[in-house]
Amino acid sequence: MRPPAAAIDALLDGTSADPFALLGAHAGPGGTFARAWIPGAESAEPHTLAGAPLGTLDRVDDRGLFEGVIEGDPQPLRYRARGGGAEWWVTDPYSFGPVLGPVDDLLMNEGTHFRLYDKLGAHLLHHEGADGVHFAVWAPNARRVALVGDFNDWDARRHGMRLRADTGVWEIFLPDIGAGRAYKYAITGPDGVMQPLKADPYAFAAELRPKTASLTTAPPTHEWGDDAHRDAWASVDPRRVPISIYEVHAGSWDRDENGWYLSWDQLAERLIPYAVAMGFTHIEFMPISEHPYDPSWGYQTTGLFAPSARFGDHEGFARFVDGAHRAGLGVLLDWVPAHFPTDAHGLAHFDGTALYEHQDPRLGYHPDWNTAIYNFGRREVSAFLVNNALFWAERYHVDGLRVDAVASMLYRDYSRKAGEWIPNTEGGRENWEAVNFLRATNKAVYARHPGVITVAEESTSWPGVTTPAYDEGAASALGFGFKWNMGWMHDTLQYMARDPIHRRHHHHNITFGLVYAFSENFVLPISHDEVVHGKGSMLTKMAGDDWQKFANLRAYYAMMWGYPGKKLLFMGQEFAQRQEWSEERALDWGLTNSSAHDGVRKLVRDLNKVYRERRALHARDCEAEGFEWLIGDDAENSVFAWLRRAPGAPPVAVIVNMTPVARMPYRVPLPLEGRWRELINSDAQEYWGSGLGNLGGVVAAAGYADVTLPPLATVMLEFEE
Repeated sequence: MRPPAAAIDALLDGTSADPFALLGAHAGPGGTFARAWIPGAESAEPHTLAGAPLGTLDRVDDRGLFEGVIEGDPQPLRYRARGGGAEWWVTDPYSFGPVLGPVDDLLMNEGTHFRLYDKLGAHLLHHEGADGVHFAVWAPNARRVALVGDFNDWDARRHGMRLRADTGVWEIFLPDIGAGRAYKYAITGPDGVMQPLKADPYAFAAELRPKTASLTTAPPTHEWGDDAHRDAWASVDPRRVPISIYEVHAGSWDRDENGWYLSWDQLAERLIPYAVAMGFTHIEFMPISEHPYDPSWGYQTTGLFAPSARFGDHEGFARFVDGAHRAGLGVLLDWVPAHFPTDAHGLAHFDGTALYEHQDPRLGYHPDWNTAIYNFGRREVSAFLVNNALFWAERYHVDGLRVDAVASMLYRDYSRKAGEWIPNTEGGRENWEAVNFLRATNKAVYARHPGVITVAEESTSWPGVTTPAYDEGAASALGFGFKWNMGWMHDTLQYMARDPIHRRHHHHNITFGLVYAFSENFVLPISHDEVVHGKGSMLTKMAGDDWQKFANLRAYYAMMWGYPGKKLLFMGQEFAQRQEWSEERALDWGLTNSSAHDGVRKLVRDLNKVYRERRALHARDCEAEGFEWLIGDDAENSVFAWLRRAPGAPPVAVIVNMTPVARMPYRVPLPLEGRWRELINSDAQEYWGSGLGNLGGVVAAAGYADVTLPPLATVMLEFEE
């Protein structure tokens, strides 16, 4: 029975919600009935995929609609089409069955599908005898979803998708296309209004901005050779090994001779050897997933599964990570589930409703960033983000994720005034849905990828950020491996900005951090946030004239490397970049030709070396037994001294003089009698200091040693057994 004319009109106008019911091959009382829409064709001859003819179809509509009874059972079909003096072959996507199955539906509905990126998005595969690409997208409230791209002239009428009603996922298998094809989704909302064309939330690659289409990709081809690296990290407690992180913005670490971004392969040639030579254990990239706006630095991402096209082929990122691993470097990524931009092609109002976000701006709008907020309480949204975290560890072997702006997720009143937010069901400000999401993410990452770590940028005193998520007795436990110590960073930088004559009145800025230093597993972060938006560079933050600025900075870095906690330093600050950082230009590498700037670089290199080689400086970074005050109350002289310890390792004394006055001798209590060798002196001539020091070491007797403290300097002494 022929469908009503209105149904045919809806099909050809691109408004039919179920084109699979009308097109393709279907069993009927008179045999197999086939219907195909081939715009521009005047005739269409059905064939099997192997090329055997199956009869003829009648043209029943001048718009290119053909139908009729064909030979054999319903099966995938190819048509020889003729029209306008041309001939071409069309494989009918509506003659293929679905790719997704009931197990996928079940796990998606439960929110427990941990391989969604293998199912949703665009995947090259061989299906029912044909090669092509399977597309699937979640849009449960859509009236209709169509696939558009460079393969169908971006015509939203042509490839309407099949709805899997139980999950709200729309799918279609499109034969005869391969990798590198641009596509989007044309989504008609429940009100009948078509949304702006949407990029694929699960796309593995995207066009270079300002273009915004998703790209089909071939299955991964890179052959990994990093088993030794991954096994090594899976076998250790990351709290008890050295972690020194070099934070990098991939687009401005350096540029090519034309001022354009370095590709991943070029970055591998330059950045990996540099980071290794500098002694860092990890490179941490600011977000490298696809984003349309350069000044967002990647934090407003629209393609969470796609390495940015700015740096070339997405496979290049896999090569970079593998190369880093083979060189002994880990790779961390900044990850941004805290907010997403409202670009028309992105997730905002994806299916015509607030699907990924909240409808109410009191729950779903970030006033600080003018972005939306994920609806963490919706299981499909939580699953999307959890899958994304797992994806980077699985597909690209990253060693960890640093989660941006966690505090903004934890509190419903973050950056909001009274009346601009909605309390939770208990009347409180905690966002328990976000807490549950973060716990779920950390549980999934640590369970499925041993050796991978997560790090929280959390700026408040939320209890239990690094308490394991499986600790059901701690409702606030988030399960991160580490937390950025924002309090330490703010306090110590305030101290370093003060004229040394006033530092005696602010001694607590250095000592207070040790009150809570072991309440979490901390990373000490000197990040990009400290050298943007008018804050200047690390060098310009320091007090005093130019010589004192360099001396202060060297003393600060050496104090930081001697302080409990893992280390993080943003690119350029290792050689005391003078300019504030900008994403628009490369770092000022020419400064390393200056003795002053290169002296800072050499110091950071040597600090990393000492930190990595001396267990006392890293093996108890996160435990109180690894720290002991030697001098914490000499505010008058702005001197600090402490001991770093680890079982079975010689202790290291860290002594800091934060005034431009040399103190010699200065009596320092040392617990072991004998010689203490000078490991680091930030005032050494090699670092462009004055060269005042201890001639290689000091001798402790009766519990003390007389130490020469150079001006504005940090000295490290190791006991010689």
